[in-house]
Amino acid sequence: MTSSNDPETSAGATPARSRPKHAPQQHFPVVGNCLQIGGQPVSTLAERAGGRPFYAYDSAVMTRRVEDLRTQLPAAIHLHYAIKANPMPEVVAHMAGLTDGLDVASAAELATALATGIDPATISFAGPGKSLEDLQAAVSAGVIIILESTTEMQRVAELAGSVAAPPTVAIRVNPDFELKASGMKMGGGPKPFGIDAEQVPAVMQQIAALPLDLVGLHIFSGSQNLRPEALIEAHDKTFALALRLAAEAPKPFRWLNIGGGFGVPYFPGEEPLDLAPVVANLRQRVDEALHQLPGVELVMELGRYLVAEAGIYVCTVSDRKESRGHTFLITNGGLHHHLAASGNFGQVIRKNYPVCIGNRVHSDDQETVSIVGPLCTPLDILGERMTLPRAAIGDLVVLFQSGAYGYTASPHRFLSHPPPLEFFL
Repeated sequence: MTSSNDPETSAGATPARSRPKHAPQQHFPVVGNCLQIGGQPVSTLAERAGGRPFYAYDSAVMTRRVEDLRTQLPAAIHLHYAIKANPMPEVVAHMAGLTDGLDVASAAELATALATGIDPATISFAGPGKSLEDLQAAVSAGVIIILESTTEMQRVAELAGSVAAPPTVAIRVNPDFELKASGMKMGGGPKPFGIDAEQVPAVMQQIAALPLDLVGLHIFSGSQNLRPEALIEAHDKTFALALRLAAEAPKPFRWLNIGGGFGVPYFPGEEPLDLAPVVANLRQRVDEALHQLPGVELVMELGRYLVAEAGIYVCTVSDRKESRGHTFLITNGGLHHHLAASGNFGQVIRKNYPVCIGNRVHSDDQETVSIVGPLCTPLDILGERMTLPRAAIGDLVVLFQSGAYGYTASPHRFLSHPPPLEFFL
């Protein structure tokens, strides 16, 4: 690591002789050997938290990510924020001001989206198990309802009489292809998401006979992709499928959501996604789509990619202990606050999130430790056999890449410990 007398440096800009073996971190500066986020030292935020673990989200990092995407993506792409990644109201309001729309997956997320004041017509509502109450809320609000089954189609049609205009709907398509490189596969083969591609033509004809306004399709094959060639394949197949189905639609499509899937680096050896080849290919696909579907609104829906790297999770070392030659840092945070970092949110083999000691980022006095939480389970691991500056009781453990699927994806009530706080900076 860089020496502790360096007045200011990036958390990830360390010399090669001691560069940490985890995903690169370039978003947060270090001043006086203390990590800064949103212009504030993490130690100051820890004081504000009163000793409780907390998440902190840097709005400037989110803004830069969206601005960078805007400069690269084809101008015809409408960028939407998928609220599921981080539904904190302040985050959603900020993203609503940066993007062209919001995507929700529950009535509560819908309420958060509507509270931002954006046009309901720029909100889409997806999810394979929408309740009747969910659908009624969506119909009443006038958002785009993503139909995931013929049952939902019938239910929305039955609710159409409660509003003046036909409800706006799109069909989520379960594609007839699968992307094996995706971190989480969302399409291809038997899936609970959407309507199988081969069934869509018949379903479109059914919709044409109902009081529904079919505007287009939602096609999403997989998430958390760091391989450009996989995203290129996804876009090629997605646009080909969309154009094939559009040719059988009862009326021209006005809306096409091609999903997202852009990944961020979390684990050792992972590097940031190289967007250049993805965007170059996307420009060709977009031009072809606009030629065959003139006037269609093309939507790219991103969540994790927009907010993950803007957030950190911070907890405090409450104890140190040695067990048969190995050092454990025991903290007041754990899997109940950050399930993903514990390895219990989709990982097959547990890997470490990037970590630092927030109030002593750089030091020549280093040790190999495992970081564990206070819960009575061996699953409560935040870092396993990581080389870090020697930490004392009261020091701050920081987990990077924590702006998405952190706070709300975790079982806060497990063993009844206090939940973490959230700061929007």
